[in-house]
Amino acid sequence: MILLRHGESEFNVVYRATRIDPGIRDPRLTETGRRQAADAARALDGRRLQRLVTSPYIRALETATIVAEALDLPVTIEPLVRERRVFACDIGTLRSRLADRWPAFSFDHLDEEWWPGVEESETNLHARCRRFRQTAVAWPDHVDVVVITHWAFIRALTGLSVANADVIAYHPHEPNGVVCPDGPC
Repeated sequence: MILLRHGESEFNVVYRATRIDPGIRDPRLTETGRRQAADAARALDGRRLQRLVTSPYIRALETATIVAEALDLPVTIEPLVRERRVFACDIGTLRSRLADRWPAFSFDHLDEEWWPGVEESETNLHARCRRFRQTAVAWPDHVDVVVITHWAFIRALTGLSVANADVIAYHPHEPNGVVCPDGPC
């Protein structure tokens, strides 16, 4: 399994410079973020991959669209891999609006407001990571899946702090899941 953090978002640019929440809800990728997603797709080209699983946030969906088109992969939306609800960027977009924008993807399994209404505790984030790990172990193709997710989710799942569009080899059967902590394997 490959964990891929989404490309740079509008929120990331402002927050990185100021360390202040700029109040941007469910931000889009920047031009740099789109290039990062394309670079990640090129780095993954040639691997035996069967599908892509993505968070329903716009920045992840835009990253997923770029990667899936480049690698010809089907996409599954999975809210378990969403970001931890802390900042304005973690307020999502209504399911119906996402479905209108990405008609080729299925959002039917999501509630209209699928993100948490209040800040998610670290305890709840870790519990969600455990649920994801249990779910992923049961996927018959878990070795051949790219999961597009977020900084806090990857940190809680692996203990690693990753940059935008970083690629991490992950195996849900390993003690901390990280197979190659220094980059793609």
